[in-house]
Order: sequence, then structure tokens, then C-alpha cells
Amino acid sequence: MRLDNESESNRVEDRRGGGGGFPIGGRSIGIGTVVIAFVAAYFFGVDPSVILNGASQSNPSSVSQQRAAPQNAPANDEMTVFVRRVLGNTERTWTQIMRTQFNRDYPAPTLVLFSGGTQTGCGYGQAAMGPFYCPADQKVYIDLSFYQEMRQRFGVAGDFAQAYVIAHEVGHHVQKVLGISDQVDRLRQRLSRADANALSVRVELQADCFAGVWAATAQRNNQQLIEPGDFENGLQAAAAIGDDRLQRQSQGRVVPESFTHGSSEQRQRWLQRGLSTADARQCNTFGAETL
Repeated sequence: MRLDNESESNRVEDRRGGGGGFPIGGRSIGIGTVVIAFVAAYFFGVDPSVILNGASQSNPSSVSQQRAAPQNAPANDEMTVFVRRVLGNTERTWTQIMRTQFNRDYPAPTLVLFSGGTQTGCGYGQAAMGPFYCPADQKVYIDLSFYQEMRQRFGVAGDFAQAYVIAHEVGHHVQKVLGISDQVDRLRQRLSRADANALSVRVELQADCFAGVWAATAQRNNQQLIEPGDFENGLQAAAAIGDDRLQRQSQGRVVPESFTHGSSEQRQRWLQRGLSTADARQCNTFGAETL
């Protein structure tokens, strides 16, 4: 990607350097609780904040005593500038998409950079969860060490793969803006675990498709932005974080009924749909008979 001429977003909070730990409600939770929350979130579609907030209920009065996370001006290192430029492009691109395809405004999200863990509107978030979006405060959270994990664990590198990670989380914000996530949350409460997992897959695949819509539209607006091989790089990243591949790595077997994000093939397919159509209205995973 060529981002040199892209203007940077001013909607970035930098909370790094404030201590990573895992404080909740003025105390610390064990790493075991963090791991349980991550596993529950990834494989069973459970909101990790439910577990993490539950861990803090033994001392609820101390929540107000927790030290506020620092909100320093973002640094100007290469990766931070990259993130600000990618986010800035998503702001401009989604503003255009919302106006032309949905005839509505686009209230852009804030992106929070943190190290280790940070307080969010959805509970306490940790780097172990990977990048995530919190609909309660409409913020995207990312520990930039995730990009190192992408290279080392998944063998995925490249600017577009890194941008895709941000674009996917912004896709969840688009779902919030369009009212999709609220509808899903209401429906999820009435479903069994298996059906809730299946619904989560459709949510995640739609965010993948929205990421593709952003990239295709951004390319149309700036022919110099996307370089040869970038889209393939994004598809490689989508495949690397498919449920089937991750489960095979972590437990040696694949359990399709526990999928919450979609298989590698599904994630590639819906990202490709967004890339090929540049039309967010073509990302209706909820109406698709076959994912």
C-alpha cells in the first residue's frame, strides 16, 4: 500500500505506556481468567467482558478507584503513523459509501492503541483477545504487538494484511451504525449456543466483506493506494485466521459447530465479494443460504 499521501485520522487515543497488567475493579485477575475469556470469546462466541467483569464482582466498589488509562498524544513511530493513515482512509471512504449506498451520515469510530490491557466500555480488554471493537463505546482497540504475532504465528505480513485487520474491526462499527449489531444482540439472547455461534459467523463474515468494500472503494478513489499483490495479501490474512486453521493449530482437530468467525475459505470468499463488488449491500451474510 502507498499511504504517503494519505491524511492521518485525529481519532486515535494512545494509551500505551500506562502499564499492561490486568487490573479490574482496582485489583488484578489471574492470567487463567484471561485465557478462559479469550477461549470463550473465540470458540464459543461468548462476550469476554461477561467473564472478565464477573471476575471483578467480588470487589465492585473499587471500580471507581481504578486509575484512568493515559490518553497521550499518539507517537510518530512508523507503525503508529500507518495506523492513523489507514483509519483516516476508512473515515473518508466509509463517509462516501454511507452517503452513496445508504443515504446516511457516518459517525467515525475512535481507535485506541494500548499495551497489554485497557479498560473499555465492554469491560477490560487484553492483547490476548487480538484487535476488537466495542459497540458500547464505539471504539476499536488494538495492541500493535498483534502484527508481530501475525508474522510469527500465522506467517502473514504486509501493509494490506495489517490494514485489513483494522478495516475488519471498522466493519463491526459499520454494523453498529447500520443497526445490525443491535438486532443481532437481541436475537442472540434467544438462541442456543450452537445457533449463537452460527450467527456470530455471519456477523464476522459480513465484517470481512465490509473490509473488502472499503479496500475496493479506496482503490477506485486513489489508483496509487493499492499495489500489485495487496489484495492477495489480504486474502492470505483472511485464510490464516479462519476458525478451522486456528482450531487445527491449537487443538489438533476442527469442530465446525464451534466456529464463531468462519472457516478460512468462508473468510476469503466474503472478503473477495467486498473486493469485487465495492457494494456494502452485497454483504448480506444473514440472507445467504450458503456462506
